[in-house]
Amino acid sequence: MAPIKTCVLGVGLAGLAFHVPFVLALPDLFTLYAVLERNPTSEGGKVKKRFGISPKIYRTIDDVLADPEIELIIIGTPNETHYPYAKAALQAGKHVLVDKPITPTSAEARELANLASSKNLVLYPFQNRRWDSDFFALRRLLALPPTDPQSLGDLVEFESHFDRYRMELKGSWQDEPRPAAGQTYNLGTHLIDQTLTLFGKPKSVTAFIENVRGVGNPDVDDSFTIFLRYPAGSVSPHPFTAILRAHILSVRAPQPRYLVRGTKGTYTKFGVDVQEGQLKVIPTAEGVHAAEYGREPEAIWGTLHNLAADGTVKQSVWPSSEPGSYVGLFRNLAAAIREGAEQAVKVEESALVIEIIELAKKSSKEGRTIEVSA
Repeated sequence: MAPIKTCVLGVGLAGLAFHVPFVLALPDLFTLYAVLERNPTSEGGKVKKRFGISPKIYRTIDDVLADPEIELIIIGTPNETHYPYAKAALQAGKHVLVDKPITPTSAEARELANLASSKNLVLYPFQNRRWDSDFFALRRLLALPPTDPQSLGDLVEFESHFDRYRMELKGSWQDEPRPAAGQTYNLGTHLIDQTLTLFGKPKSVTAFIENVRGVGNPDVDDSFTIFLRYPAGSVSPHPFTAILRAHILSVRAPQPRYLVRGTKGTYTKFGVDVQEGQLKVIPTAEGVHAAEYGREPEAIWGTLHNLAADGTVKQSVWPSSEPGSYVGLFRNLAAAIREGAEQAVKVEESALVIEIIELAKKSSKEGRTIEVSA
C-alpha cells in the first residue's frame, strides 16, 4: 500500500526529535509530505537544515487542513493547541497522532475519541515511553511466574521517578500559565500512563503538586508527588500503592527511575531510557535503525534483591536487554491506519491519564484524597 502522506505540525523539539526522524525512517509506511512552520528562516526551513529534505512548508493550520493530499497530521505544537488542532484535523477527514498530553481536559479527550470513531479515523495518543527499554524490562519482570527465583512475589509498592535539575525558567511557552502547563502535564503524563498500563485504574489519588523553585508563575508546577492507591485484590492480594514523582531540583546521577517492592524481592533501576538523548543529536533518520540506538548501557541496568528459601538475600542484574524502540509506535500507527489494526495506545487510556491529573490537582489544592470514579 502507498505510504501515508504526513504533515507534522511544529518543528521544535517534538517535531524534529520525536516525529520527523521516524516518519523518514519508515519510507515504506510514511511520506513526510509537509510541515507547519510559521516563520521559516531559510529555504526549506528547519527540516531541510537538519535532514536535507524539503517537504512542503505551510504557515497556517487552515492551509494544512485544506490540502486533500494529507492523510495524517502529527500534532507537536504547544499543549493548549492539541484539542483545537486535533478536532479540526478530524473534522477535515485526517488521521491524527497527537503528542502528550492529548488534551488539557479529560472531557476534551473523550469528545475527540467520539469524533474520531464517528468518522472512522485513527486518533492516536503519542505515549512513546511505553517503548522505553527499561519499561520493557519492567514488564518482563512483572510477568515472571511466582515460582521463578527472580520473581518479586506479591507486589506491595511501585515507585517511578522522572527528575530534572533546573533552577532557571526555560523561557518558552512551557513556563507560562496556559492550559495543560506544568510538570504534571509534561512528565507526569508519562509516569501515569506507564502506571495505568501496568496496574489499571486506581481507587484513589493523593497528590502534592508545587512550584518549589518559586520562579515564574506560581500556578505552573515544577514538581509533584502523586500517590495512586489500589485496594487489596486488585493488583495483588495486598493493598498496593504507586508513588509517582518528578522533582525539578534533583541532582542524583544517574537519577532513580524505578523502585518496586514485593513479598519476595525488590527491583531498583537508575538512569533513564537513552532514546531522547540520542534523538536530539541524530543527524539522519537512519540513526533510529543503528545497532546502538535505544540500547541502555549495562551500567544502568536494574538490580534485583530476592529472598531465597534459606533466608538469604540474593542479588542479580535484571537486564534492559531489549532496546527501546519508539519506531514501534509508528509501525502500529501505520497498521491502525492502513489495516485497521488495534491501537497499542488508545484514546480512552490517555483520557484516563488526564482524568488522573485533574484529580491529582484537585487533591493537592484541597489537601485531601480524591476517589476515582468506577
